[in-house]
Amino acid sequence: MIDSTFIIRKIFNVVNTISILLVFSIPVIGFPATDTTSIRSEKSSYTLFQPVPENSLRELNADRPDKTDCPFTVDAGHFQTEMDLVNMTYSQPDSKHNYVGFRSTEVVPMNLKIGLFSNLDFQLVFTSYRWDKTNDQNNGSTYRQEGFNGITPRFKFNLIGNDGGFFALALIPFLSLPVAQKPFGNNSVEGGLGIPFAFDIPDWDVGFQSTIHINRNDTGSKYHSEFDNSVSIGHSILGKLSLSGEFFSNISTESNMSWVGTLDTWLTYQINENFRVDSGVYIGLTPGADDWHPWVGLTFRY
Repeated sequence: MIDSTFIIRKIFNVVNTISILLVFSIPVIGFPATDTTSIRSEKSSYTLFQPVPENSLRELNADRPDKTDCPFTVDAGHFQTEMDLVNMTYSQPDSKHNYVGFRSTEVVPMNLKIGLFSNLDFQLVFTSYRWDKTNDQNNGSTYRQEGFNGITPRFKFNLIGNDGGFFALALIPFLSLPVAQKPFGNNSVEGGLGIPFAFDIPDWDVGFQSTIHINRNDTGSKYHSEFDNSVSIGHSILGKLSLSGEFFSNISTESNMSWVGTLDTWLTYQINENFRVDSGVYIGLTPGADDWHPWVGLTFRY
């Protein structure tokens, strides 16, 4: 009998290999020529205190609702809010999860962004309030916790393709601060670096990301690394309504940690050039992943 987990792992290995090859092939691929020098030069004079005019704003891009961030920054002097109105995470207490069930609900988790320069923005990621419930069928116990779930400041620095071109690449350094209420977090500073990149393919949204996390171990005072890789693809299906899908994987170097693989899908509706809504679900594919994570959210710029 074929092991389904083995097949899924092989699929993600192929995706990860393609992502790495694409990154390192950038210098040698002959991309179509695009004259963006004048656009970059024009926008370089704008800052937080001298905003980019409304008629010169980039297309609305967001680091949601997928796990793959976009490589584009918020225009200088403008603000952007990306948030779930509500979401839920659920895992069935079955043999796959060692008969431990989990349910979590978050209210308005958000990413607040501000454009500092033409290729740099600052972001503040946090969850306003969260309720967790863990049900251990092995001993019949139920554990509940709720509260503020911490805050993560981030910067996004675009290296290429912010204002046109076939390829775009950015760096996202981030730091999680130990300010979560006592039930959550581990009272430690954690951080990492995300590397999102995308290709300008007509009528398609195609993005990739590789991320390294440096996180505190669940037990003890030592740290370990975790590696995320993802690919996200979207396409318009009816006017301003788009359908997207994503493969995501997380591998931890901490002992006895299962790798996480998910298949994510969602719908996005562009109401206007500064406002869009979305709804979808992350679907767990491996024992280390939660079963379901549905959400409803939005992005708006001002």
